[in-house]
Amino acid sequence: MATTRQVLCLCAFLSLPHARPEPIRYSVAEESESGSVVANVAEDAGLATAQLSARRARLLSEDGRQHFHLDPATGRLVVAERLDREELCGQSATCTLPFELLLANPVQFFRVEVAVEDINDHAPVFPEERVILKILERSDPGSRFPLEGAQDLDVGSNSIQAYSIAPESKYFGVDLRSRSDSDQYIELVLEKPLDREEQAEMDFNLIAIDGGSPPRSGTTQIHIVILDVNDNAPVFMQDRYIAQILENAPESSVVLRVVASDRDAGVNGDISYQISQAGGQSHSAFKIDPRSGEIKLTKPLDFEAAARHELKVRATDGGGLSAICKVLVEVVDVNDNAPQLVVSSFSSPIPENALPGTVIALFTVKDRDAGANGQISCALEEQLSFSLRPAYKNYFELVTVSALDREERARYILTVTAADAGSPPLTTTQTFTVDISDVNDNAPVFNQTSYTMYVRENNVPTVLVGTVSAVDADMGSNAKVTYSLVPAHRTEQPPCSCISVNSENGDVFVLRPLDYEQVRQIEVMVSASDAGSPPLSANITILISVVDENDNAPVVLYPSQDSSSPSNELVPVSAEAGYLITKVVAVDADSGQNSWLSYHLLRATDPGLFMVGAQSGEVQLLRSVTERDAVKQKLVVLVRDNGQPPLSATAAMNALLLSDFSDMRLTHSNLATEDEGSSLTIYLIISLVFVSLLFLVSTAAFITHKACKRKELKDGHVLYGASNLQSSLADAASAGTLPHGYCYEISLTTGSGNSEFKFLKPILPSLPPQQCATGGVTNNERDFSCGPLTMENMVPDSHGVLSAEQFNSLSFK
Repeated sequence: MATTRQVLCLCAFLSLPHARPEPIRYSVAEESESGSVVANVAEDAGLATAQLSARRARLLSEDGRQHFHLDPATGRLVVAERLDREELCGQSATCTLPFELLLANPVQFFRVEVAVEDINDHAPVFPEERVILKILERSDPGSRFPLEGAQDLDVGSNSIQAYSIAPESKYFGVDLRSRSDSDQYIELVLEKPLDREEQAEMDFNLIAIDGGSPPRSGTTQIHIVILDVNDNAPVFMQDRYIAQILENAPESSVVLRVVASDRDAGVNGDISYQISQAGGQSHSAFKIDPRSGEIKLTKPLDFEAAARHELKVRATDGGGLSAICKVLVEVVDVNDNAPQLVVSSFSSPIPENALPGTVIALFTVKDRDAGANGQISCALEEQLSFSLRPAYKNYFELVTVSALDREERARYILTVTAADAGSPPLTTTQTFTVDISDVNDNAPVFNQTSYTMYVRENNVPTVLVGTVSAVDADMGSNAKVTYSLVPAHRTEQPPCSCISVNSENGDVFVLRPLDYEQVRQIEVMVSASDAGSPPLSANITILISVVDENDNAPVVLYPSQDSSSPSNELVPVSAEAGYLITKVVAVDADSGQNSWLSYHLLRATDPGLFMVGAQSGEVQLLRSVTERDAVKQKLVVLVRDNGQPPLSATAAMNALLLSDFSDMRLTHSNLATEDEGSSLTIYLIISLVFVSLLFLVSTAAFITHKACKRKELKDGHVLYGASNLQSSLADAASAGTLPHGYCYEISLTTGSGNSEFKFLKPILPSLPPQQCATGGVTNNERDFSCGPLTMENMVPDSHGVLSAEQFNSLSFK
């Protein structure tokens, strides 16, 4: 009844002479927020500000919606709700909101029109993110290929103004054209002949740019597939199809049928149809038979949601060529609207410490029907913690009425029911799921007070040695725990770079091989932090112990193995069994059982003569030394650790069995000679050959020389020339033909006609060779040192004198 009275009053007002003939016109940009000032309508209407309240001024609109509000105190016209031109007027070129300024006492009204100006708040949108075009390689330059253009919900200069290709293509360009009905379409223009064998496919982006400031753009990818010989593209019977259908038409209703033809034959003439659509509208309500071209409904339509649907239908032949037509589907309205509940704002989750009276949601209810069917009431199902509170006009607020506790209840499901006054009434239910968000009041807690982890030395890089774990009683990001290494104290250096912790799961890794002999254990501190603001954290100490491995062989300290020849140990021949010869001293850098050393006799000249203490390394005689034992005994002692597998080293030495000091010197000389001989064998062989040759030559020369001397003795020159004999004997002595161990005294008398001489026994057998020389001459006798004499059938008389024949047969060797 109230609505009827308002209509009657409005009709009466229109008949009054107090109406202003021309409307007052204003303009306002879309998306203006509630409370934005449009103009001072009282001043433009010639009214004083005080008259507005006194004459009960108010605004009336034809559709009952109040987009604007009159401030009676100032006379200003302000925006009552956010204005969306696309929602109010669609894609109409102009968008005007008319209403009346009514003065009740006396009655007077003014016609007011507010034009909602478009702003560039929508970017161009292509129907598909990727378009595949198949083009014949023999297409002539200048050939055009239709493309589905982008859609922009803005109008005027804010709509699409240009298209471009990026990156620039040497084969294609883009052309924006207009039809007679001001409908724009774009075509891809071939600028250079294609060669499929040179390039079978190519890609570039098609960019649509609007005229806004700043301009907005949309992009789709064009994929070109170059085909062979299909020179006729499909052609639609119409460029545009228009159809009408009731909004309550059942599913699978036929909307219309599109028809395209192709002059090619066979596969290249077979046509299939597809629907594509861009922008904010959806083509999911329609489907097309790919063979017949019939467009059918897939679900009921809603006039109030969209009064018109624009479809793009592509007809593609078997060779890949295609054509595009536009289909406009106009929806005929039917009264079938239930109340609508539109949520303007909704806050979820809300913190658990939110105060009572906090607004959770702001929503408006409306019904597109008229009369009683458009009168709406709202109710909230019983809920102790929340309530509905009217805001203004048909706006309601969903607010809290008591304190919240996430630990007690983390989610509330609230149901608001809006019902109209129709018969039967239609209702709409809106469910609000309110999550209670956590406040970061719990720090992470480790599941242990400390961690001890073990890693074997010589580990592979990035080996996993363990995992730390912490939990947070909070939820969401407040409970997301990340791990990191931190210094134990602020003044300390950064943590060891050889340790790393996985920030997500707390896995602890050793990044590089460790050496137990260099580092036995590493202590690091791990911090577990949540993702709250501010974040809370907890620290824990990790002790990483390095486990020893048997990677070091024993090292022999004594006897030293650095020299080229083994060391010599002296053993008296009188030593008894158990005599300590030496002690092998070795160390192992490992620890534990890997460093336990045992000693074993590996090789020996006489293995039954020696024994080695398995634990002490002492080398002892196993029995007494006998005369049959070699003077030089070579021993090799094996030193082995207790690791798995065991590592070992050897110690080589010589044991010299000596009776006194002189034997020791001789033995040392012989050992030195043997050692030198072992390394100079080839040189000794060469020297031996050379000495043998020299000896043969010297022997031949000596024999020749002796033969000459014997001839001189037979001629009697020797007995009568004492100086000649002395010289000859001296030469023989110096030539080395007389052995060093013998000296003889020879007495000769001068003037003896029968050449007699006295032969005496050898004297000074132990004199050195240099004393075997010419002796002093006394009483006309000479003493000579002479080598071994050969006396064949020479028997001296009782006075020791040889006869002349015996003397002549005397020879020296």
